[in-house]
Amino acid sequence: MTETELEEHEALLQFMYLAPVGLVRTDLAGEIDMLNPLSAQLLLPVAPGGELTNLFTALEGVAPELRRMAASYTAERGAICENHRAQLTAGLRGREDPRHLGITLIKFDATRLMAVLTDLTQTVKQERLLRQSEAWFNAIVTGVTDYALTTVDEQGRIERWNESIGRLTGHDAAAVLGQPFSLFYPPGAITAEHVGDRVREAEADGWSLDDGWRLRADGSRFWGCTMVAPLEPPEATAGPRSYALIVRDTTDRRDTLEHIRRSASTDHLTGLPNRRAFFEAAELELLRCERQPRPLTLVMFDCDHFKAINDRWGHAAGDEVLRHFAGTLRSVCREVDLIARMGGEEFVALLPSTDVDGALAVAARIRAAVAEAAVAFDGRSIRYTVSAGVSAMGPALKGLDSLIKRADQAMYKAKCEGRNRVELAAS
Repeated sequence: MTETELEEHEALLQFMYLAPVGLVRTDLAGEIDMLNPLSAQLLLPVAPGGELTNLFTALEGVAPELRRMAASYTAERGAICENHRAQLTAGLRGREDPRHLGITLIKFDATRLMAVLTDLTQTVKQERLLRQSEAWFNAIVTGVTDYALTTVDEQGRIERWNESIGRLTGHDAAAVLGQPFSLFYPPGAITAEHVGDRVREAEADGWSLDDGWRLRADGSRFWGCTMVAPLEPPEATAGPRSYALIVRDTTDRRDTLEHIRRSASTDHLTGLPNRRAFFEAAELELLRCERQPRPLTLVMFDCDHFKAINDRWGHAAGDEVLRHFAGTLRSVCREVDLIARMGGEEFVALLPSTDVDGALAVAARIRAAVAEAAVAFDGRSIRYTVSAGVSAMGPALKGLDSLIKRADQAMYKAKCEGRNRVELAAS
């Protein structure tokens, strides 16, 4: 190395050390040859065994898609991804926000990559507040195909008849008065406890919104947004509270809204929610359990001998196995259950209002369905199995991270005891 090259190298090292963001230089396979202290600080908590030799391996558990994105990038140089987001922890409500990492991956030349890592925790928190404000604004001013407007009581039961209900849903007064507003949801899309949750969230936050399929009296579906909002401030009345219920038909805007939502919250290989989307939804579910205790269980799944599947049949076949398992989860779980791909070959299902026996039964059905099926790929038939661990929320657990950790430990017990089985976390 010449003196000039040495000076340039030392200047690069000094820049990396002092940079206000994490910087990592790797080869095309992700093998790290240079990183600054901030990047090590950001990566160590998620790197398996604290090992920082390969960037893609270090981030496999929170951003498994990075390796594929880099491998499929064919240009000589350029940005492979910009500010790609990964959620690192669930956080502890009231004490610690969920941690988010932004990842920009740049291809320098034919042999080198540079990753820029940024802590986005506060940015994501501010964006969530902004989305809530925008949702409220859109609920008031956005043009819609149709809407139904009525009032519900503190248990979410419909109090008044309005012609707009018949116009939108086809129900008459006798069918809706005194019924919970879950009447407008397909089976499995909302639990009885969630009806009360929506009212309590409206009381606490000023409104409660959700999007999804809604049900008409004739059994047909439409894509809609349901908003619950208090009719008067808490101090204005000492009697029973009433809440406005607005059901909007947004079918004509569904494709646009879904594209925006899915681009940020979906695992592109399986179509399931990604790790980030799971943590956001699960955080709300845990808050609901704190406000109104009810059973909540979680199941962690791992595809057995997945590396051997990739080694024998190729990565394309492994991808097909992951897609097959995602389809199995969808077919067994309810719409209200939170299912997601956590990373690699690990998947999760959070089951609201489901006790331990119910969760064990769900996990057993999924395990059996996988064991009995075969994945068709390129004219061949591939069989695989899964191991599962079940944990239940209880007073001894501090939050979502603890619930996941216990299910993960039970899952590895299932693997150690022979795989293709379901284990319950120790109480």
